[in-house]
Amino acid sequence: MRWFTESALAVEAELTELDQLAGDGDFGTNLGAGARAARRRLDRLPAAVPGSSPGPGSGPEAGSALPLEATATAFLDEIGGTSGPLFGLLLQSLAAAVAESGTTTAALCEGTGRGLAAIRRVGGAAPGDKTLVDALAPAAAALAAAPPGTPPGRALSAAAEAAWRGVRDTARLRARLGRASYLGERTAGVPDPGAAGIGLLYGAAEGPLGSLRSRLAAPG
Repeated sequence: MRWFTESALAVEAELTELDQLAGDGDFGTNLGAGARAARRRLDRLPAAVPGSSPGPGSGPEAGSALPLEATATAFLDEIGGTSGPLFGLLLQSLAAAVAESGTTTAALCEGTGRGLAAIRRVGGAAPGDKTLVDALAPAAAALAAAPPGTPPGRALSAAAEAAWRGVRDTARLRARLGRASYLGERTAGVPDPGAAGIGLLYGAAEGPLGSLRSRLAAPG
């Protein structure tokens, strides 16, 4: 979560520029605000003690979910617009799955699937609408395709690659939801900034990203 917040702050201006071309211009600012709010909450978390229980009445895996829960709460409670609640729902779903089963590939798959379903239910978006769903759905599929026993880091790397492919693919789509849907052909060739935020989230498992340029460029 710290690497995710670092990435969000590093590319805030780039996301804002994308959203000025294909949206209402506030996505970078909102994601940056969420990252700052999350950092304040992460800084207040107790230091992890291996083998310790996180508290009375909590499961043995609940401690590993605390950073996800803190970040989810920051986005749900402190960030306006549509992006805050949607990212909060995804993070909340991931936190619940990790609290139940630990940081395993199966838990990450379950949490991502729940989050995707919640976002689609609340936002009404489907693949092809040029929204964050176009990156999240491929990430969920990559996690679901991971063979049993796949280390979570490797599974997250595959999910991130799938998400970034989805981000690049949104440049060929015409937006069908939100303010971007009123811009018509003006959004042609512009990747969806919300989808890029999903790429940042799953890619953060490997470390922070300092710029979107390498991820938005077609491989080769």
